[in-house]
Amino acid sequence: MRYPFIERHESVWPVIRMCDVLDVSTQGYYAWRGREPSQLALLNAALDEAIARIYWQHKGRYGAPRIWEELQAQGMCCSENRVARRMQVMGLKAIQAKKFKVTTDSEHAKPVAPDLVQQDFTASGPNEKWVSDITYVWTGDGWLYLAVVMDLYSRAIIGWSLQSRMTQQLVCDALTMAMFRRGFPKEVIVHSDRGSQYCSKRYQKLLQHNKLLCSMGRTGCCYDNAAMESFFHSLKVELIHRESYTTRYRARQSIFEYIEVYYNRQRRHSAIGYQIPMVFDDKQKRA
Repeated sequence: MRYPFIERHESVWPVIRMCDVLDVSTQGYYAWRGREPSQLALLNAALDEAIARIYWQHKGRYGAPRIWEELQAQGMCCSENRVARRMQVMGLKAIQAKKFKVTTDSEHAKPVAPDLVQQDFTASGPNEKWVSDITYVWTGDGWLYLAVVMDLYSRAIIGWSLQSRMTQQLVCDALTMAMFRRGFPKEVIVHSDRGSQYCSKRYQKLLQHNKLLCSMGRTGCCYDNAAMESFFHSLKVELIHRESYTTRYRARQSIFEYIEVYYNRQRRHSAIGYQIPMVFDDKQKRA
């Protein structure tokens, strides 16, 4: 029953995908059909299997460019266009984006800092420029707020904090983690928006005490902190919008795993030539 079904639908779906869904082997199908598959069919079958494995390994987060980079790293030779075509044949698409929303409160009378970054999100080395921002996650227990610090050189998330309230302590804890992990470097530009948490006395004292340079973008302009918004975009699209958290505890576990296990140590980042942030960091330290 299954082999005849596959034969009837070869023009509609790839053989390897139907064999996988129907739990039969590709070789068994071709043996039943009574003839050897063509060389092209064999090559496509092997490529499709590799593409599908990477796609599902990354939970549908990878599109053709990242899958192609992963195939190259594994020693498989093919073009990015061919990967895109095979993905289209198999019906595999990277999960899509949702609209950006402003999170922090910039309506306050606290002093603000100049913009030392000016939308230049490049860095010549680690601990030259860090960026920070806050986002939020809904759970069955109520809102959970996430503050993050990223090193622009490697795009690694070096500091983060999760709390049930959006306070000064939230951003101070994220910055403290970043400083601790990086050995308390001096003269680092730390860029954020003009939210009240970043303008607070506690946060500003933390920067000054550790000889860090405060930088702030304009009010409500997501382009002034585009690298950080890009990370939150990935977090929301690849994780948050696909989950339904019943508790804050479950959300904490999930976000920890995404940041520390997946994003920093597995996910290829386009801004650093599709390398992995922590791997890229380690390479530069050894160089």
